Amino acid sequence: MAGDDAFEDFYLGSRHRVVTFLYAMGGDRAEAQDAAQEAYLRAWQRWSTVSGYDDPEAWVRTVGYRLCVNRWRKARNRMVAYRRHGPAEPARPPNEDTVALVEALRRLPEPERLAIALHHLLDLPVAEVAAQTGVPVNTVKSRLVRGRRTLASLLDRDLPGEYSHA
Repeated sequence: MAGDDAFEDFYLGSRHRVVTFLYAMGGDRAEAQDAAQEAYLRAWQRWSTVSGYDDPEAWVRTVGYRLCVNRWRKARNRMVAYRRHGPAEPARPPNEDTVALVEALRRLPEPERLAIALHHLLDLPVAEVAAQTGVPVNTVKSRLVRGRRTLASLLDRDLPGEYSHA
């Protein structure tokens, strides 16, 4: 318990200086507070060692500063990659068929929609769909048949191998 009290005294006596230093170095108060918090956490985890240093505050300052530098380096690398590759092309709007299919899928009962999505969109075998949904294989097969028929009628299309009765 004495170690906890010593750390608390250390923390209360040095936190303002450490955050001020990190803020002055990086110019971002929130970033300075985050780095200081992480540095103090690391000091607390190693308090039996850090407390024996000539200047534990210098250790915390150094750790906090290195954390900030690593964050700056990562941000810089993201910017370099962004400049190199440019912005991502905007996503094209979905075509009419996609919009119609999504609307039709929304109208299916959830168990049929789930079976259709797992089997046809993720290419899972029927047995795997059954395992993931916790139902027998024949139930999955029935849901797939009903779901495909409903989709065909909603999309006003014939299923392969079936003929229109018109």
